[in-house]
Amino acid sequence: MSYPGIAGKVAIVTGAGGGIGEAYARALIDEGAKVVIAEIDEQKGSAVADAIKAEGGEAIFVPVDVSSEASTKAMAAAAIEAYGGIDFLVNNAALFGGMKMESMLTVDWAYYKKFMDINMDGALLCSRACYRSMKERGGGAIVNQSSTAAWMGVGYYGLSKLALNGLTHCLTRELGPMKIRVNAIAPGPTDTPALDAQVPAQFRDGLVAQTPISRLGQPRDMADACLFLLSDAASWISGQILAVDGGQIIRA
Repeated sequence: MSYPGIAGKVAIVTGAGGGIGEAYARALIDEGAKVVIAEIDEQKGSAVADAIKAEGGEAIFVPVDVSSEASTKAMAAAAIEAYGGIDFLVNNAALFGGMKMESMLTVDWAYYKKFMDINMDGALLCSRACYRSMKERGGGAIVNQSSTAAWMGVGYYGLSKLALNGLTHCLTRELGPMKIRVNAIAPGPTDTPALDAQVPAQFRDGLVAQTPISRLGQPRDMADACLFLLSDAASWISGQILAVDGGQIIRA
């Protein structure tokens, strides 16, 4: 499948050192984009970028801590220096695999604040760092990584994703006049190492059993949705939260 308007464009994907983020980056490469692998884990990020280049794609690795304004500005500057500008931003970076499973009433406050700095504010900082270049190039598109947890009332992870949905709506209004579209993908349970680390096998089986399309999602399921939302095929779509979840969440 070919997605119009992606070939030759420049995309930043945060948290692209593995899992769904890597799938996003590789899918963009397959469509002819140039990709910045933005990742806090230097070893993983470098490995993905090196593998893509070895396979003939155009990619660079840039270290980033999305909770740091200075770091996100440096990320955008590196993309502009390498490729001349920014067209797409995929705000995928988040804490999930290995996160603490605690009550919102008792979780350590410093941990909670850092969690929100990454999972919600990180998308805003990255967007703030990148939007001017998108505007200068005539527009662009942002895809935020939400989750079906946003609608399930599941602790501070769900809260961070619900806030991200609200951020998506706010940025849609602010950036629309600049011809920058903003949407979000809300994955359901997806077969990644992060899910393995966070959700026991017996619980995953229960999730699958309750899902109309009874299987775990695959990173490629998310990547196809991301490509569509970034592409010209979605040129009049903005402010939407697209659940890619096998029917797990049904909203009227």
